[in-house]
Amino acid sequence: MFPMSNVSPSGPPMAAGPLTRAVLEIDEYAAGLGWDQPARLFALVDTARLRRQEPELAAQLGLDADGEGEEAAPAPLTPIEQDEIPADQPLDEFLGTIAWPDAVAGCAMTVERLMLPPSAEASVPDGLDEAGLAAWVARHPDRQEVRMTVAVLRDGARESALRLREKDSPTEVLTGSDLVPNLAEALSATFEG
Repeated sequence: MFPMSNVSPSGPPMAAGPLTRAVLEIDEYAAGLGWDQPARLFALVDTARLRRQEPELAAQLGLDADGEGEEAAPAPLTPIEQDEIPADQPLDEFLGTIAWPDAVAGCAMTVERLMLPPSAEASVPDGLDEAGLAAWVARHPDRQEVRMTVAVLRDGARESALRLREKDSPTEVLTGSDLVPNLAEALSATFEG
């Protein structure tokens, strides 16, 4: 007997739920753009609703029901990239300005950051401000460049994908609901109010 793969030929795990599929689709899209990219924001819309209410947009996105060569059932959630995020505004401030229309089921963001292993935490110098800490991390020999893709739904569901630059492969993407809790909280807050 041969082990069965849980990965479909097009990428995401076949057993993945809709939100995981959306996160992995966005991660794959971001990977295709390469590294050293700005943060990107996506609206997540219900694909069936989009096809019913906006058939022209659905066709433009390749989601029309009779699309030749397309898979029979499109993913339940369709990510739609939003306008560029202002580079001169902190992400938390920018996210605080967002209000989504009812048609948006969720949102997602990709962002690149430098991370250190937990073992480096004890060696962080005291008294560093945010800029000083960022500079210290950038010089640290154990730093890792990581792309984080985080998605949330209105109902509170969340999912994340992490990809290390040194292991830049679709088979090396880590997924989980609580990998980037602060960004997930900030994205969830865009649906409040």
